[in-house]
Amino acid sequence: MSSQPGAKPRVGAALDRGAAEELARTLRAVADPTRLQILSIILGSADERATVGQLADVLGLRQPTVTHHVRILLDDEFLTRQQDGKLGWLSVSPSRRSAVEDFLR
Repeated sequence: MSSQPGAKPRVGAALDRGAAEELARTLRAVADPTRLQILSIILGSADERATVGQLADVLGLRQPTVTHHVRILLDDEFLTRQQDGKLGWLSVSPSRRSAVEDFLR
C-alpha cells in the first residue's frame, strides 16, 4: 500500500457508542484471571459443568469470591446455570463457546 504525500490515511468506520459500550463490558467480563480460570475449569471438566463449590475447591478461593466472579460471567451470558435439586450447575453458554475457546488459546 503506497501513500501519496499529503494524503489522509484511510480510516474505517468507528463503532457506534452502544456497540463500543457492549464490547467494553464483554472485555471487562473476561479481563480477569480468575474468570478466565473459571471458564477453563468448566470447559476442561468431564461433563463441561461445575458448581460454585467445585470451582472454589479447584481455585483455592472462598465461595463468596467465586460467586462474585460467576455473577459477572452470568450477567454477560458467558455462563448458564441449571438447577438440579440443591445444586446449581454452571456451564459455558453455547452462544459464547467459540468466543471462550478463542480467549483461552
